[in-house]
Amino acid sequence: MAESKWIDISYPLSEEIIYWPQDPVPPDIKTNTFTSEEVTITMSQMTINTHHGTHVDAPRHFYPDGTSIDEMPLTAIMGPARVIEIKDTNLINPEELEGHNIRAGERVLFKTINSSYYKQGKFVEDFVHITKESAQFIADKNISVVGIDYLAVGSFRDRSSLIKVHQILLGNGIWIVEALDLSGVEPGDYEIICLPIKIKQGDAGQARAIIRPL
Repeated sequence: MAESKWIDISYPLSEEIIYWPQDPVPPDIKTNTFTSEEVTITMSQMTINTHHGTHVDAPRHFYPDGTSIDEMPLTAIMGPARVIEIKDTNLINPEELEGHNIRAGERVLFKTINSSYYKQGKFVEDFVHITKESAQFIADKNISVVGIDYLAVGSFRDRSSLIKVHQILLGNGIWIVEALDLSGVEPGDYEIICLPIKIKQGDAGQARAIIRPL
């Protein structure tokens, strides 16, 4: 397929991106330009959380002895994937998932109303998220990857649910991709390439995620 068929579904890192209000530090990116031997050189310095922007969560995020981001198999998030559009504007619930015939080994990306929230420039607390019951449903289906179009797979308002959703998914070997830009993507079958940066013993890593229709 032509290169133009690829769709970039990751957000660029910048100081303007929205981030989790409880993050220890906001994203800080400084660009420095200087002249050396009559050559202009530009270098940037970043202070970012590993969960800022489009990123992949590793099991180590919630399990101290779990697989780290540098140990993620290269092919884990490379290959066929399916974009599923969620109609519910509040939750990703098992009842709606039942109708999508989710199969073992699938890489599933959820497109929700969140895709319109991300570009508003401010954090939305009641974004569409995966419930504990849906996380268990997904785990029982033995899928390999789950992605969502906002900052987290779990609830912002319910901390215990947020933790439990991550534990269920990561504890069952499911890689999580968060903060995907699916605003211009139609539901259907795609090929995905998503590789996080290689941070030694990392709990997560920023990623460039691209897809193209199959």
